[in-house]
Amino acid sequence: MMVKDDEWKAVEGICIFFQLIVYDQGRDFDIINHRVDFDVREISILGRAMNNIFRKKNKQIVSDRRLPRHIAFIMDGNGRWAKKRGLPRNMGHREGSYTLKRIAKDCSEIGIQYVSVFALSTENWSRPKEEVAGLLNLLREFIRSADKEIAENNIRIRFAMSREGLPEDILSEIDRIMEKTKNIKGTQLIIALNYGGKDEIVHAVKRIAQDVSENRLKPGDIDQSLFSSYMYLPDVPEPDMIIRPSGEKRISNFYLWQAAYSEFWYSDVLWPDFDRKQLEKALEDYEKRDRRYGGISNENKNY
Repeated sequence: MMVKDDEWKAVEGICIFFQLIVYDQGRDFDIINHRVDFDVREISILGRAMNNIFRKKNKQIVSDRRLPRHIAFIMDGNGRWAKKRGLPRNMGHREGSYTLKRIAKDCSEIGIQYVSVFALSTENWSRPKEEVAGLLNLLREFIRSADKEIAENNIRIRFAMSREGLPEDILSEIDRIMEKTKNIKGTQLIIALNYGGKDEIVHAVKRIAQDVSENRLKPGDIDQSLFSSYMYLPDVPEPDMIIRPSGEKRISNFYLWQAAYSEFWYSDVLWPDFDRKQLEKALEDYEKRDRRYGGISNENKNY
């Protein structure tokens, strides 16, 4: 049975009360006209113990849920968010980067193992030069601050990307942050950068063709599993769920190979306004879905 959020907030509030009360009142405190003699050390221990119980129980509730192993986000709506407020488009992208940091932390807390975000597509280079320059500058800031703002939350940072055409200073920062976080065992944040699903498939085909031409591979060896091993990040499982905010309902050249059996979830909320509440709605919907992978549901097996 799920415990309501407000009930756990009440328990957590009691923990905080016991821990803080001793600093305000010392040993002697009047609760509803009754004198209570507190032992500061005992109260502090009690508060910490209750808080630990709360956290362990909350983690158990999370672990009992049927969660997706891998969620991918198409971060859409930054420009429209800015336009609605009379702001430059790049202000929307900046606000969207803050949302990315919050959602990555939320997913880590909930227990999602892999989080992918579509940050910059190969098609985005056709946008106005000022907007592209702003996106690249924002990317520089994001990567440089990722050490403290993301990695310290037990999140490993990786990139699914083509290096072609990216500035050298950005590539250097990417290599630095991937190396620094490679041993983190928590949630993996995969940033799809300078990425296109078609380009990734073509890249894999070229590598396979080269291996065949150099006799490292036979055409008969090629199957879906082998093809997947030639993708940018072959060790990352395919996304169980792809979330796209902003009201658009298309895949936009994102994870074309990997999305074969992904569940899709859409929201009219623009990406900068996407929050934990929206994420929980998506997860609740995911838990209700029957993933059949081309088969039939358990309910219909006898019919």
